[in-house]
Amino acid sequence: MNTILFTLAAYLIGSVSFAVIVSKLFGLSDPRTYGSKNPGATNVLRSGNKKAAILTLIGDGFKGWLAVWLALRFGPGFGVEDSGVALVVIAVFLGHLWPVFFRFVGGKGVATAFGILLALNPWLGVATAATWLIIAFAFRYSSLAALVAALFAPFYYGLLFGDTDGILLAVLAMSLLLIYRHQKNIANLLTGKESKIGSKKK
Repeated sequence: MNTILFTLAAYLIGSVSFAVIVSKLFGLSDPRTYGSKNPGATNVLRSGNKKAAILTLIGDGFKGWLAVWLALRFGPGFGVEDSGVALVVIAVFLGHLWPVFFRFVGGKGVATAFGILLALNPWLGVATAATWLIIAFAFRYSSLAALVAALFAPFYYGLLFGDTDGILLAVLAMSLLLIYRHQKNIANLLTGKESKIGSKKK
C-alpha cells in the first residue's frame, strides 16, 4: 500500500509543468502554442527569455530528483524496497510526459530524467549530463544530445550498479519513452529541419 502511495505521489509531482507555470509568471506565450509546442526548457528558450528557460530546466529537473529522493530517503521506513523505487522512477517520468494537471499534454522528459538519474546516484547524473553537453556543444542540437544521452544512461547505470531489483529496467524504460517522445525530432534531424539550440520561435 505504501509503495502505491509513493508511486501516486511521484506521478503527481511529475505532473507539475514548470514550462507552463514559469511562462505564465513571466507573461510569455504558452510553450504549447509555438516552436516545437513542447512544454520544456528548450522550447521556452525560443521565446528569447533565458531566465524563464533556466527556471523551467531547474524546476523540471528538481521534481524528478525530489520524487526519487523522497522514495530513497523515506521509503525504506515505510517498507518501500528498490522495486518500489523503480516504480517511482517510472511514475514521476510519466507524470511529466502526461501530466494530469495539464490535460495530459507534457514535455519530452530530458530535464526530469536528469533529475531522476541524479537522485539515483550523483555520478550517474553527471555522466549522463556530460554526454548531453558533449553532443550539444558539438552539434548544437538539443534533441540529438538528449537521444544520445538516453541511449547511454542505462549503460552507465548497469556499469555502476548492475540490475538492482528492477531499477535498471526502469531507467531503460525511461530512456525508451524519452526516445519515443522525440519521434518528430528524429524525423527532423534526418531531413535537416531540426532547430538548433538558441533559435527563436516562429
